Amino acid sequence: MIKLSSFFSNNRSKLALVLILTGLILTLTQPAFSQILTIKDKKTKEPLPYATLKSAQPQAVAVTNESGQAEISAFKGAAKITISCPGYQTLTLSYKELEALSFEVLLEPTALARYEIVVSATRWRQSITEVPTQIVTISPLDVALENPQTAADLLGVSGKVFIQKSQQAGGSPMIRGFATNRLLYSVDGVRMNTAIFRGGNIQNVISLDPFATESTEVLFGPGSLIYGSDAIGGVMSFQTLTPKLSLSDEPLITGKVVARYSSANNEKTGHFDVNVGWKKWAFLTSISSFDFDHLRQGSHGPDDYLKPYYVQRIDGLDRVVFQDDPQLQIPSAYSQKNLMQKIRFKPNDNWDFQYGFHYSETSPYGRYDRHNRMRNGLPRYAEWNYGPQKWMMNNFHLTHQAPTVLFDQLSLRAAQQSFEESRIDRSLNKPTRRNRVEEVQVYSINLDLTKAWGTRNTLYYGFEYVLNDVTSTGRLEDIVTRESSPGPSRYPQATWQSVGVYLNNQYKFSEKFLLQAGLRYNQFILEAEFDTTFYPFPFTSARLENGALVGSIGGVWHPGKSFILSANLATAFRSPNVDDMGKVFDSEPGKVVVPNPDLEAEYAYSADLNLTKIFGKVLRVDLSGYYTSLQNALVRRDFTLNGQAYIIYDGVLSRVQAIQNAAVANVYGIQADFELKLPAGFDFLSDFNYQKGEEELDDGTTSPSRHAAPWFGRTRLVYNSNKLTLELSAIYQGERPHEDMPEEEKGKTEIYALDANGNTYAPGWYTLNFKAMYRFTEQVTLSAGVENITDQRYRPYSSGISGPCRNFFLSLRTDF
Repeated sequence: MIKLSSFFSNNRSKLALVLILTGLILTLTQPAFSQILTIKDKKTKEPLPYATLKSAQPQAVAVTNESGQAEISAFKGAAKITISCPGYQTLTLSYKELEALSFEVLLEPTALARYEIVVSATRWRQSITEVPTQIVTISPLDVALENPQTAADLLGVSGKVFIQKSQQAGGSPMIRGFATNRLLYSVDGVRMNTAIFRGGNIQNVISLDPFATESTEVLFGPGSLIYGSDAIGGVMSFQTLTPKLSLSDEPLITGKVVARYSSANNEKTGHFDVNVGWKKWAFLTSISSFDFDHLRQGSHGPDDYLKPYYVQRIDGLDRVVFQDDPQLQIPSAYSQKNLMQKIRFKPNDNWDFQYGFHYSETSPYGRYDRHNRMRNGLPRYAEWNYGPQKWMMNNFHLTHQAPTVLFDQLSLRAAQQSFEESRIDRSLNKPTRRNRVEEVQVYSINLDLTKAWGTRNTLYYGFEYVLNDVTSTGRLEDIVTRESSPGPSRYPQATWQSVGVYLNNQYKFSEKFLLQAGLRYNQFILEAEFDTTFYPFPFTSARLENGALVGSIGGVWHPGKSFILSANLATAFRSPNVDDMGKVFDSEPGKVVVPNPDLEAEYAYSADLNLTKIFGKVLRVDLSGYYTSLQNALVRRDFTLNGQAYIIYDGVLSRVQAIQNAAVANVYGIQADFELKLPAGFDFLSDFNYQKGEEELDDGTTSPSRHAAPWFGRTRLVYNSNKLTLELSAIYQGERPHEDMPEEEKGKTEIYALDANGNTYAPGWYTLNFKAMYRFTEQVTLSAGVENITDQRYRPYSSGISGPCRNFFLSLRTDF
């Protein structure tokens, strides 16, 4: 072994080191040839932002800025450059042809063909027509018109993701019959799922800022090949704003300011972002503030949804206070702050360095569904609140593109995330308040590479490492004496690790047919230390270590320009996490879940078939069918603790349960949508989703799956002109009668309506909505609308809080 001191004492070594460093600096800072391409709308001659250029030889990708411009020196010599933009016909030109056009391209508008570029399928930019799985994109233009209040509402804009809410400060997506820890969230390519993502509904997605989101993609079906554990039902990929570089010698300064008000919850929202860019450096700052009052529900609907009271502490006593307005859902108010700072350094065409800092924090907020629980004719709880939900992420992202023996493009992401959540509850007329706090530190590294052999074969491969460090604490406080003491925690102190490698290959047999196949191997390790001070667990520590092998194979066939057919077979897995193995909580009155250290991974086997057909220039139809079988499913089942089937928990004799590998679940369904081009600038669009799921019970019978929502959809009539956009829409959900309710949902009278026989059911519902957006200038845009025009009182399936009443909103946006 050579000692460092010996190395530096050697003059030749010193000289070699200086030469190496000098060469590296010159490589990173060498001046580069610059060529600007401008892309415009052929009819209006307006610049087109977010248009994508892509070539295979040389491998290069570029996206136009707000001025419709992109720097394309990396494409020099390319024989085929594909230029695509949502809503426009795709062009394929050579670099010489672009040069002959004086580097100005005009794209022809089309309302039917799909030419989006997506990244969620492989982590690299691909045309959506080359992906064998179904992917839906939500663009900034969709967000500007629809004005979603949270990132959960943003996902609902797709018309294909069902959103459940237990409280206003929430939003738990359901995709193809799966939800929560069987779906994966990705932010700027970084996994957001933690080791305490539970099987019950979660609200982590609201930590994201819709105003700071550049694009959102939803990949339907298994995504474990690329994303590892949890990606069973789908992947939600959020790309936040990217710092923009200047393409000239002048600094590029852009940004936007947004102010919005909504009447149903007295929303007061403000947002500001600014981008300052030079040729090699760019800085971006984004700040948002959200304030929501208690949410009012509609006038016409089931009276079972009305809770005309709330509990308040008055003169040292818990008082049940009756509301003057029974439609007001108290407590549901909350506020939120979001901050994002990004720095970008691009020394030349080959290297790109980006750092991103994200921070989000909510105020404390009430869990509205728990406030609906009754016991002995009185409210079960005087308090049931979540403490502030905090999320912070530091993300360093390096990309390099230059043909080498091992890769053409390389992406390295190193991220650190901090999560904090807490639960505070106190029974009515009881002095003891429980406060349980969970903190998770997450560290991750993702290395993704691509390598092309010729023009037909592209290899995608990579490595991922994730570490979760979970700290869980509990405190008991006497609100009368103000004394506090340690209390039981929700989780053990634990770490969860995942190491995975994957290989995915795409081969184009011809311009009409391509095949994509891949494998991933994943090793996961879970270690936990249990505190037996409060619960007599028969163990003090546990360790799980196992591996999972998954894969997929799919193909895309283009029999003609107006027809695309794709199919995909895939497996996915979810490894047990800390929430599965170590949680203690009351799932429902009279039942308590305890730890179970004897768990294995669950596997999903899935098949889906997708087709797109365009009829002339008038109609486009998309249809997807799928079937997924979940084996060795982790489900809640009856259990024993030290041989006892019942224990006293929170003063109640409760049946002991635990998460176990004890079931098989099957889900199948269809997703359909169409777009009809009408005269005079009108479009008619509709999305429809039908899913049916069954889950095996203890006695061998089956029950409908909890997370397979009733059929739902969205239908819209849209008018577009140069400055004005109008939309009339209907959003709807089918009824779920009592006999079709999941067994675990039938007893939840606090969240469901009651039928004529006094049994729980989920009524069908609809809302009619009208929205308008007018662009006064390129800088000033006004959005306004009325949602739930007929003032329906409705509650999305499985939700604990009703949707908004008739809601008027007004939003003013200024771009600069």
